[in-house]
Amino acid sequence: MSANDAPAALAIDVGGTFTDAVGWNGRTLRAGKVSSTPDDQSVGVVAAAEQVPVDPSLLLHGTTVATNALLEQRGAVTALVTTPGFSDVIEIGRQDRPSLYDSFDDRAPALVPRRLRFEGDTRDLPGELSGVEAVAISLLYGYERSTEERAIAEAIRVVRPDLAISLSSDVVPEFREYERTITTVLNAYLMPETGRYLSRLVTRAEAVGLPPDIQVMRSSGGLIPIRQAAALPAAILLSGPAGGVVAASAIGEALGRSSLVSFDMGGTSTDVCRIENGRPEVSYERPVAGYPCRMPAVAVHTVGAGGGSVGWVDDGGSLRVGPRSAGAVPGPACYGNGGREPAVTDANVALGRIDPGGVLAGSLPLHSRLAAESLQAIGDQLGMSVEATALGVVEVIEEVMAGAIRTVSIEQGADPRRAALVAFGGAGGLHATALARKLGMAGAVIPPYSGVFSALGLLLSPPRIDIGLSVHLAGGDDLDGAVARVVAESSARLADGGADVESTAGFADVRYRGQSHETTVPYAPGDGWPSLIERFQRLHLEQNGFARYEDPVEVVTVRAESIGRPLITWADLPEVRPRGVAVRVGRTVLTGAGPVDAAVYNRAGLAPGAEIVGPAVVEETDATTYLAPGERARVHGSGTLEVEW
Repeated sequence: MSANDAPAALAIDVGGTFTDAVGWNGRTLRAGKVSSTPDDQSVGVVAAAEQVPVDPSLLLHGTTVATNALLEQRGAVTALVTTPGFSDVIEIGRQDRPSLYDSFDDRAPALVPRRLRFEGDTRDLPGELSGVEAVAISLLYGYERSTEERAIAEAIRVVRPDLAISLSSDVVPEFREYERTITTVLNAYLMPETGRYLSRLVTRAEAVGLPPDIQVMRSSGGLIPIRQAAALPAAILLSGPAGGVVAASAIGEALGRSSLVSFDMGGTSTDVCRIENGRPEVSYERPVAGYPCRMPAVAVHTVGAGGGSVGWVDDGGSLRVGPRSAGAVPGPACYGNGGREPAVTDANVALGRIDPGGVLAGSLPLHSRLAAESLQAIGDQLGMSVEATALGVVEVIEEVMAGAIRTVSIEQGADPRRAALVAFGGAGGLHATALARKLGMAGAVIPPYSGVFSALGLLLSPPRIDIGLSVHLAGGDDLDGAVARVVAESSARLADGGADVESTAGFADVRYRGQSHETTVPYAPGDGWPSLIERFQRLHLEQNGFARYEDPVEVVTVRAESIGRPLITWADLPEVRPRGVAVRVGRTVLTGAGPVDAAVYNRAGLAPGAEIVGPAVVEETDATTYLAPGERARVHGSGTLEVEW
């Protein structure tokens, strides 16, 4: 199927501040942006759809509804059924502490109260479930013996067919009872809230003529049908950031860059992820709001640093920024919606990086006076001018974001100096070059459609199914058969969702015998144990700094991913055609070395091959890029800005 044959589609990604929409009609892209509606994201989804003139037959959706429900502890009243002696495992955990040296940093509270944890004989259980909305069933060996969990579920459904029930054998059939149980509890806890939201979304979509055929982005970077997302909300906990990572991988391939770090700076947070050889780093366990979630997810690291992050003065008299955000309502002071606290966006307006008299997202006029007043309020506490306070806010937030990039690169044994920084989100281009230079990176890349890049990533994302199954295999055991079985199962599940299987891949979680953690190694049936061991030793050395070549190894889990065809690829996107004038009236921008006269460019008017030398500001409808003195940007044929210094 060529891109022109692909059905018209609408991709909508919900962020903390804005909801972005990108429409594809087979030939062209159209984009829109509206303020998010945190009380009911489906309202913002419909409003964003109205901004895009396309008649879609398919709706693709990235959402933070499951994440927000967990962060705000708005999940269902949940019960847990488990093996005798294991009902407190969700509270005992691994007996580690969130912060080794902070005695006031408590663990996240257990999602199931002790009175709703049941052990052993469950024949009378249905009578104990008054007021309960969801049940998690996780038996000690449920990953091997699913029939016992299913028997308990059937007994409950006879009396309470209304309950949302999650089985560990369905959610995460892997060993380690704590992680498996808490992930199953997370899934049950989120099912009612996520299901209600997705049901409202379908109803609102149908009411305005949008298609009820909705695909939802899963954390691992692929799409699943809405009915599967409702049944497996733990798989969409990182739905929001995943679309941008997929799009960053696609632009890296188009530019011939094999090592990247994606940098998505929105209004509320910044998400970063390392990408090697076109494949985002994927982890099979991620903490979310303090709870380990053992589901495959792009290895995004998130910090509370966005355009809406609020500046404040701590008790020691130091300037701090974030993690609290002004959000969509009231937003930064310069929005004129009643916000009084200074945000990063206010600092960029005061410095002239964002046009002080501009209109954000085509509809939101900015108020430079309000930005200055908000900065002055904390500047007075610090004994600093408005300008110095604005520079301080930018310096502090950039150090927070640089720390996030170090986390996904240096701390994982990867050298950021080999990688380019792919910056997107409404605020990404304002800080990309400063961060890349701070870390000595190989350059910065500002892709086209950067303000709605995560929504574009939904169009580029394939249908996808990931599964894992715990085994215990050593050299000579039938590894080929185990991997082949999970590959076949993942392919069947993808086909059940209505997608054609384009590719499959197998993996094995390998460790030295008795080791407490594993390394995930690619493996296809027929590769053989020697190849697996060689790959494991190499990866272990790269990630941990050592390898024990004489020690025996074992496989504890086999994994598979099956991937369908995305709606479009990067090569299908329309060629860049300059529109309008390229050069606008320049303005003064304040830097740490003093004011400079910056040229201002209209990005839509820049032709491929054009070069820009900083200081300069490149403006587009939904994003802005700032080039400091000495930085040079060249417009690639795809419309991407490639920045060097």
